[in-house]
Amino acid sequence: MNFVILAGGSGTRLWPMSRSSSPKQLTQLVSDVTMIEDTISRLDGIATPENLYISTNAQFAPIIRELVPSIPEDHYIIEPEKRDTGPAMAFVAAWLNRTAPDEPMVFLPSDHFIRDPKLFRDTFVAAEAVIRETGKLLDIGITPTFANTHLGYTKIGQLAEHRDGIHFYEFAGHAEKPDYQTARRFLDEGSYLWHANYYMWTPRKFVEAYQKYAPSIGDQLAPIAEALDAGDEAAVAECYGKMEKISIDYAIAEKIDPSNVLIIRGDFGWADLGSWDMLYDELAERQDEQGNLVKANWHGVETTNSLVYGPTGKVIATLGLDGMVIVDTPDALLVTTKGRARDLKTIIELLKAHGADSVL
Repeated sequence: MNFVILAGGSGTRLWPMSRSSSPKQLTQLVSDVTMIEDTISRLDGIATPENLYISTNAQFAPIIRELVPSIPEDHYIIEPEKRDTGPAMAFVAAWLNRTAPDEPMVFLPSDHFIRDPKLFRDTFVAAEAVIRETGKLLDIGITPTFANTHLGYTKIGQLAEHRDGIHFYEFAGHAEKPDYQTARRFLDEGSYLWHANYYMWTPRKFVEAYQKYAPSIGDQLAPIAEALDAGDEAAVAECYGKMEKISIDYAIAEKIDPSNVLIIRGDFGWADLGSWDMLYDELAERQDEQGNLVKANWHGVETTNSLVYGPTGKVIATLGLDGMVIVDTPDALLVTTKGRARDLKTIIELLKAHGADSVL
């Protein structure tokens, strides 16, 4: 199996640490190494430099090469521009289809938190065997714990197979980022999983699916492959720029024949860490006796249930606080309450309106 690390995205939901120029996969949110380094290290034993690829953009590629120099230069798949996951993943499929069309592959986000790396690895070992045996597209869903409106939802049917502790279910449909009431209904119904975005298939199958279900993307894949073989970067960029800007979820997952898909229930302790609130909740075991999650040179009195992040060379002191989020960086400081950290979009819009793009 080939492992493709998706590392081209950017976002500001974890601002001011995560920014458009340095997104969360390139930050040390959870440990003393970046999240992309954590992602690669948890694949030890099943991924090597020979079967590991990085899908990113020209802006982030030099940074990642410094972080993980063991990955060969020709295993970097550089998307010509940012056009959402639909074109980005199609480009990877076309790229690998030239050399390993029928070798199973998996797309792995580079910014997820996993509690059980061994079960995580075992999941892909079992998945590879199922792809080779059935020829079906596989995806991973996570048992939801609250009505999250930032994620897609996958509806599952009957249990199709139980292999080596891994559960495979029939696929019954996909709904992308529902509103709160719909997400609440999905949660109550019990047959929906959070979509974790670990699509697995072969490059040939991915290309064929794009050509069938998303021709606005799929029609460009053959000329892109020809341009890649010819080393014509201008032609690659031209074809890529013609692709519809859309997620793979809308382009493929919501249209595909359900009988061609199986869903794995991911029981390996997954978290997206999409906001400071979520990070605080998911890292509960790292909180001190007062419920504080700290990654800083911090000293506090009567401070409880708070998140404090900051540079080690700067002292942060707090007095009489409860339920706060404090994130300090060299050029920006965020202070808010837990519960409001999910609403960072309003702050980002305010900063843009005041011309503070340099900190975004």
